[in-house]
Amino acid sequence: MARLCKPAVQAPEHIITMEETLDFARRVHEGKEQLPLALRLIRNTGVQKRHLVQPIEQTLRHPGLTERNRIYEVESKKRTPQVVEEALKNADVAARDIDAIIYVSCTGFLMPSLTAWLINTMGLRPDTRQIPIAQLGCAAGGAAVNRAHDFCVAHPGSNVLIVSAEFCSLCYQPDMDDIGSLLSDGLFGDAVAAAVVRGTGGTGIELERNASYLIPHTEDWISYAVRETGFHFQLDRRVPGTMEPLAPVLREFAKDHSWDAGSLDFYIVHAGGPRILDDLAKFLEVDRSVFRHSWATLSEYGNIASAVVLEAARRLFEEDTPAPDATGLIAGFGPGITAEMALGRWSDGARADVD
Repeated sequence: MARLCKPAVQAPEHIITMEETLDFARRVHEGKEQLPLALRLIRNTGVQKRHLVQPIEQTLRHPGLTERNRIYEVESKKRTPQVVEEALKNADVAARDIDAIIYVSCTGFLMPSLTAWLINTMGLRPDTRQIPIAQLGCAAGGAAVNRAHDFCVAHPGSNVLIVSAEFCSLCYQPDMDDIGSLLSDGLFGDAVAAAVVRGTGGTGIELERNASYLIPHTEDWISYAVRETGFHFQLDRRVPGTMEPLAPVLREFAKDHSWDAGSLDFYIVHAGGPRILDDLAKFLEVDRSVFRHSWATLSEYGNIASAVVLEAARRLFEEDTPAPDATGLIAGFGPGITAEMALGRWSDGARADVD
């Protein structure tokens, strides 16, 4: 069975607090009609601090798409090797044991994908399969886990490396004051993460079932407008209410596996914002504390896009190790509106692997 081992996560060294974010919002949007809304949105995120790949003074300036994408390439190559090494160590595998690498990111663009650079730099085999995923946004963390699961089922005994590099601050648009941009001002943060899904052995979440679901006719609710100044985040006002239609999907998904989505032992859920987590707790009829790893990620790092699921999972390993055979849900949400869902059972490696 495919097993998600302990992820490694690294946040950049530049930190901005909520109060500092409110201060720069007052400066950037001074005199604008939208300023009260911007301040309210930032306060309501629940994000106490975020990590940025550049100091805030540089983040507030816009040097153009070419320079921002150059920074994305430099920083992703600078920061991913360390988390890859740590993830390999956590899974007790070597680079040459990796059979496929899945790279997820929505905040910059490289071709060839960073997968090629990682293979050449980190000692992975030349025949390692490359699976870059660039357009699933925040859902890509869950999608990466699911595609790694699928690969291990299709190729028994394989090992898959997942890498996420998200520098959301490189998408900041200082001249924009639409709802999506205002929310971005206080919600999104930067981080890199990696994890290994082992085809056999290891300690972690034994993946048993996965699925995807797209809410019909919502593809323009979360999107990028690609302009000369780069990626402009666009958010529909209806997005915070998407847990009401998605909760029954999660329930049915678990029911098909003879599990109850409201009675699991652990939950690793994308922290898109407070309303997402509160509504999901409401509609699954669980206490909001079951999402404590997601809440902590949101508070301490903000929404770090595809890396959220890996960071919340890391917290599960470090802070709240489940009992053997404990059941759990992994869920990522993003543009589409897309949900990537997985069910798994905690295994400490003592249980025999089953094909």
